[in-house]
Amino acid sequence: MSKFNQKYEPVIGLEVHAQLLTETKLFCSCSTKFGNEPNTNICPVCLGHPGVLPVLNKKAVEFAIMMGIATNCKINNHSVFARKNYFYPDLPKGYQISQYEEPLCENGFITITKKDGSEKIIRIKRIHLEEDAGKSIHDKSDSTLIDVNRCGIPLIEIVSQPDINSPEEAYLYLMKIKQLVQYLEICDGNMEEGSLRCDANVSVRKVGDTKLGVKTEIKNMNSFRNVEKAIRFEIERQIDLLEDGEQVVQQTLLWNADLEEAYPMRTKEEEQDYRYFPDPDLTPLLVDELWFEKIKSAIPELPDIKLKRFIESYSIPNYDAEIITQDKSLANYYEKVVAHTKEYKLASNWLMVDVMSILNSENITINKFAISPENLAKLINLISEEVISSKIAKEVFQIMLKDDKDPNLIVNEKNLAQINDINLIKDIVSKVLDSNTNQVEEYLSGKEKVFGFFVGQIMKQTQGKANPQLLNKVLLEELNLRKK
Repeated sequence: MSKFNQKYEPVIGLEVHAQLLTETKLFCSCSTKFGNEPNTNICPVCLGHPGVLPVLNKKAVEFAIMMGIATNCKINNHSVFARKNYFYPDLPKGYQISQYEEPLCENGFITITKKDGSEKIIRIKRIHLEEDAGKSIHDKSDSTLIDVNRCGIPLIEIVSQPDINSPEEAYLYLMKIKQLVQYLEICDGNMEEGSLRCDANVSVRKVGDTKLGVKTEIKNMNSFRNVEKAIRFEIERQIDLLEDGEQVVQQTLLWNADLEEAYPMRTKEEEQDYRYFPDPDLTPLLVDELWFEKIKSAIPELPDIKLKRFIESYSIPNYDAEIITQDKSLANYYEKVVAHTKEYKLASNWLMVDVMSILNSENITINKFAISPENLAKLINLISEEVISSKIAKEVFQIMLKDDKDPNLIVNEKNLAQINDINLIKDIVSKVLDSNTNQVEEYLSGKEKVFGFFVGQIMKQTQGKANPQLLNKVLLEELNLRKK
């Protein structure tokens, strides 16, 4: 990406659609459940039959306002629904109910933290409510199949200002949006299932120019990394065109994740092409102060606040706190663990290394993790109290994964308690040294690496149960005695 770092500057804006976790659709009582049989969650309202009237879902409005507050937006007490007219085979009405000139939320921002530790503010132009379209399915037969279950499902569209200047910033922004909707519990943030979708508007200009270049829009990106890859591809494509003396054409592109390239879908529409006008079947949406304050009071602790609290309350490094608070459920699990142990740093280590290793390998969330927070805390306490060594703790952990058994019972049943008896350790050390006189001579002659050999032999004799710190201390003392 060095080409644009020196000569060209990318200018990127993201449009993120988040499917709201309401039980029913935005303007009717049909179910929003994912995975039902095609064309079963439908009614005359979401199919746009003549004579039907939409009724606004109050919960969807509240979710949208929550996201507006979380992103520092102004919440307008007067907003208007509009009809966005366009034809798609999976849009039976021929229009989508959205918001245009008077959205519910506008002029907000979020802050991202880059790899170098610097922070950057990304402004949010607007957040508005709209209904989803259906889904065209192209891969099950020679024909295109239409599933309209998704028609009318409530969405919020989060539109950023063109403040993003690299694929990496786009990725961080998108991850922050996902984190916020998950913390608010208004969207599951699953890009693979389409409940979080992102379109990217990309243009480039020479460094120092103030005029924006011609932009293209990229669609069909079904993962956060694909968003980053697609933007990087499009930036380089546009730069190559400009360097060759050609022009960038304003168009919509589809991203092919398998080939890692984008190809034209259609010429990009202008806003006037949609012929927006206020929906005649819906009155303006009014948000009074009482309703606003009630919604605001229901907002949970947000990730940035939780991050600072974890650092201050548990004295864990910023890196640990960032990893743990990235996911609300993971953060909640950690807090349940440290409710039963004061070893906050050791708890964060186990969560980030051992627990997350299992989550990644089994592709599960912390909510499906086999070990309860209480039992993990007990295991951590066994280590800190020197009842078992860290090595033995790994063995106990693997046993706990099978049935979430109390680690104290496992240690007792399998006789895994650490040997802390100094006299017993001294006796074992003496026997090992007496049995390996050649290695003792090598150590005494200056080959200090042989020390590790003795440790290994003693651990073998004790089945790994000797207290490592005590063992090292006794072994060193015994070897020093033999120098004389």
